[in-house]
Amino acid sequence: MNTSELTRRLSNATRHLSLRLLAVAGIGCTLLLGACGGGGGSMSSPPPPPGTSGTAMVTLTDMPGDFLSYMVNVVSLKLTRADGTTVETVAVPTTVDFAQLVNLSEVISAQQVPGGSYTSVAMTIDYANATIVVDNGAGGLTIPAANIVNGATMSPLVAPNSQVTLTLQLPSGAPLVVTPGTVANLALDFNLSASNAVAPSTITSTTMASAVTVTVNPVLVASLAPDTSRQIRVRGSLVSVTDTSSATSYTITVWPFFTASGSRGQLVVDTTSTTAFTINGTSYTGTAGLTALASLPTGTLTAALGSFDTSSRTFTASQVFAGTSVPGAGLDSIDGTVTARSGDVLTVTDGFLEPQGGGGVTGGQVMSTSTANESITQVGMEFGHFGRQVAVTVAAGTAVTEDGQAGSFGIQDISVGQHLQAFGQFGSDASGNRTLDARTGSVRLMMTRAVGQYTSTAGGVVTMTLQALDGQPASVFNFAGTGSSSTNDATAGAYTVSVPAALPLPAMSAGFPVLFDGFVTPFGSAPPDFSAVTLENFSSMNSRLGLAWSSPGLTAPFAAPLSATNVMITQATLASAAQHVIWIGPVKEDPSSVSAGLSFVPNSSAAPMIFVVAHRMSWQFQVYGSFSDFITALTADLDGTTALLRIDAQGPYDLSTGVFSVNVMAVELND
Repeated sequence: MNTSELTRRLSNATRHLSLRLLAVAGIGCTLLLGACGGGGGSMSSPPPPPGTSGTAMVTLTDMPGDFLSYMVNVVSLKLTRADGTTVETVAVPTTVDFAQLVNLSEVISAQQVPGGSYTSVAMTIDYANATIVVDNGAGGLTIPAANIVNGATMSPLVAPNSQVTLTLQLPSGAPLVVTPGTVANLALDFNLSASNAVAPSTITSTTMASAVTVTVNPVLVASLAPDTSRQIRVRGSLVSVTDTSSATSYTITVWPFFTASGSRGQLVVDTTSTTAFTINGTSYTGTAGLTALASLPTGTLTAALGSFDTSSRTFTASQVFAGTSVPGAGLDSIDGTVTARSGDVLTVTDGFLEPQGGGGVTGGQVMSTSTANESITQVGMEFGHFGRQVAVTVAAGTAVTEDGQAGSFGIQDISVGQHLQAFGQFGSDASGNRTLDARTGSVRLMMTRAVGQYTSTAGGVVTMTLQALDGQPASVFNFAGTGSSSTNDATAGAYTVSVPAALPLPAMSAGFPVLFDGFVTPFGSAPPDFSAVTLENFSSMNSRLGLAWSSPGLTAPFAAPLSATNVMITQATLASAAQHVIWIGPVKEDPSSVSAGLSFVPNSSAAPMIFVVAHRMSWQFQVYGSFSDFITALTADLDGTTALLRIDAQGPYDLSTGVFSVNVMAVELND
C-alpha cells in the first residue's frame, strides 16, 4: 500500500472514530443478531385497538467499513411478543444505505404495536440489485452482483437466493416493553466491517471491479436505547404542528433514507427554545422556526437531528430541516468536502449527490453503473451519485447556514477543508463532468474534523502538522486563497487551529496526536486556519484493537491458564496474526512490538461492559455482562479442537506495559 493510500485509510479511520468490533457497548440490554438464509415470513397481527398500543421506534445505525455506499433493501422487520403475536413494523420494502449511518442513527420505523413484552426480532435484508461501493480512493468501485457472496453458502446473493434473515431472541428478563401511549426504542447497529470481508484486502484506483469480492456474514448489534454518542435522524413528511404553552412539537409520517411515499408510522418531534431550524434555506431558532414550519403545507419533507430520552420516552430535535433544505425535496444536493476554491467555484470531493426528486422508492429497485468520474446508484428513475470531484458554483444569493452556530453567514465562510451540503441545480461542464449551480440555492456548513500532530501553542492557537480534514488526507487540498494574503495561505506543515478558552488543552509534546471538531476559517481570512468547537483528549480516550488469524485459526491462542481477571497473549502469538493493530485515536500501534505481549483485564470503571463469543459456522452469539462469565464460557469453548479466528476490543491501552483494559471484547471462533 503506498503512502497516500495509507494516509487516506488512516484519515477515514479518524474521521469516523471507528472500531471494527463484532459487538459494541449499548445502553441497557445489548444483543446480537445472527444471520441465516431464507426470507419467508408469517402473518402479522391486525392493527391494535385504540388505547392498547404504543409506538415501537426502531433505529438503525452502523459501525463503518471500507464502503462509500452499502445500499440494500430491508423487506421485513418483525417483532414477536411473548404470547406469540407477530407484528410487522416495516411492511413495505425500504432502501437503506448503511454506509451513511456511521455517525448517526436513522429512525426506520415508528409503528403502533400492541402493548406488551416483545421477546424476539427478525429483520430480512434483500441483496437483489444491491449497490455496494468499496472505497478505492478514487470515487469508489461498484461491486458486480455476482461478486457479492453469502458467507454461509459461498454462493452469490442474487435472486432467488438474495435474502438473509437476521433473527434475535432477547434474553430472559430483558424484553422490549411497549406500553400503551408511549414510545419504546429498539436500536439496531449493523457492523459493516464485521459483516463483510473485502478481497483483495488492498484496493487502489487501478483495481478492477471484477477482481473484487465482498463476502457477507451479517452481524447486527441491538440495544433497548440508542447510542448517546450519535445523533438520531428522523426523516418524514409533515403532518401537523403543535405550538401551545404546554407543547412545542410537530408530527411526521416516517420516511427513512430515500423513501418518498408510504408510511412507517408517525412520530412526534419535540422542539425547544434553542432548536435550530433551516427551512427553504433560511435559518430560525425556537418558536420562530416552529411558526415557519407551521406555514408549510402538509406533506412537506422534513428531517430532524436529535436525541431520545429513555425516561420521558420522547424525541427532541436539536436541528430541524424542512422544504428545499432537505436533500431530495425540490433542489439537487451534494454532501462532501471542499478540497479547493477558485473565486466562487468550489471543488467538492467524494460527495454524495442526490437529485431534487429524491431517491424515493416503494419497491426498492436499486441499480448500479459507473463512469470514470462517478459511482452512480440508480433507484428507479432517480439516482444518487458519489462524485469524485464536482464543481459547485456559489454567489451572493446563496443562503449559508452553519450547524449549531448563531449569526449571519455568507459564501466567504466556505473555505477549503469544509464539510458541507450544497443545494442547487445539477448540470455538466463541456467535458461532461458533474456540476452544481447553487447561486440561488443554499449551503449548509457542517461540523468538520481536523487531525494532525501537535507542534506548539501560542495565544490560544495550536499549530500542528495536518494529517486530514474531514477524512481527506492533507495532500488532496489546494489551500490557495485561504489566507488574508498568499503568504498566509494554510499549509499542511503548519496548520493553525484557534482553540477557545473553554476547551483546555491537555499537556502535549511535539508529535502528539491532536483532533479537533469545528469549522474551517472563512475563505481569505487565515490565519488561524480552523476554529475548534470540541477537541479529543488522546491521553484518556479508548483504544481500538483488531487481531485476526488466518483460517483455520489457533486452537491454543492464550497463555494458560485463563483467569477471571486477566487473559494474556504472548508476543509470538500476536506476531503470528494476519492482522495485529491498535488504534489510539489517529495513531496506529503494533501490540506485537511489546515484549510482554498483550494482557486483557476488565475495565471495572466502564458501564456497561460487553463480552461476546461468536461461533462462525453456526452464527450463534453469546453475550456476557461480566468478564468472569465470559472467561468461563471461553474456556469451555476452547476445548483443544475449536480455533480462535478474531479478537476485537475497546478500552484504554497502556503501550508501555501491554495491558488493555477492556470495556468491550468480542472473540470469533471457528466452530
